[in-house]
Amino acid sequence: MMANDAFGFQIVDQYYHQYYIEGEWQSPEFKSSSKINIAMSATSLHYGQQVFEGMKAFRRKDGQIQLFRPLENAKRFRMSCRRMMMPEISDDQFMYAVTETVKRNAKFLPEYDLLKSLYIRPFMIGIGHNLGLRPAPAYFFGVFVAPVGMYLKGDSAGKFLIVDDDRAAPNGTGQFKVGGNYGGAIKIQHDARNLGFEDVLFLDPATHTYLDEFGGANIFGIKENTYVTPFSSSILKSITNDTLKILAKDVFGLDVMETKIPLTDIETFDEIGACGTAASVTPIGSLTYQDKTYHISNEIGPITKKLKQLLLDIQYGNIKDDYGFQVYVTL
Repeated sequence: MMANDAFGFQIVDQYYHQYYIEGEWQSPEFKSSSKINIAMSATSLHYGQQVFEGMKAFRRKDGQIQLFRPLENAKRFRMSCRRMMMPEISDDQFMYAVTETVKRNAKFLPEYDLLKSLYIRPFMIGIGHNLGLRPAPAYFFGVFVAPVGMYLKGDSAGKFLIVDDDRAAPNGTGQFKVGGNYGGAIKIQHDARNLGFEDVLFLDPATHTYLDEFGGANIFGIKENTYVTPFSSSILKSITNDTLKILAKDVFGLDVMETKIPLTDIETFDEIGACGTAASVTPIGSLTYQDKTYHISNEIGPITKKLKQLLLDIQYGNIKDDYGFQVYVTL
């Protein structure tokens, strides 16, 4: 999605550092430096052996801080590590790294504001000397945070470009959060933004006939009292999307369908949105493919608006959490 000035890196006080050496995790450290030393022949630099996560901490009205479904991030992180032949992180290790990093940088989390949060980036990279295509001899697990605003601008419905380029290969790493899925999309997104589009929507890499996902978010549509989102092995499973499916069914009584969505079905939807940690819930105004533009709406749709507000109310602790989504960070 199109980043704005409110979504970027910022120097904070403390960063989580932990090394995996000779088959064992070393004791973690918190350092004031955001820099690390890495061998020139590291697998993360040459072969893309690295994984990461994206999550947020939110400030409640009462001043407390909470995370949103962090164990789902831990689970997805392990899945990515397993796919990339990297050491796995336990729930306890992941939660300690995340919560302690948030606590030590709590002053950077803005006061209660539905447009502001503290972005959290856990990541792991292969380090140490390794010339051949094989798993790294050692690994670095780190966490940094940054105060951010909204990735996209409010409820305005922007225009998006459908491309024939691929972000991931069929049966590849598309369903895992690895850097290689994003590096190849940088030029594609850059070119689309220069044409005035917010972001790009990728089609399925096998046939280019079904909707897959945006560069940094999942896609969903609303029609006939049904919340519809694509089913594909090349899509990253969004925790935000999973939450919206639950809320759509339980709170608003919608049917939920995860299925292949033909490109030609775009015209059948009353509302279309993008969803993810950075994007939150963003309405789609139009989708352009080749010489045809599908106009959806100039503003956020009624169901999308309700889903977004409910999601934000849960994330910021404004309403009772019946699902156990909220996890407090004790300062």
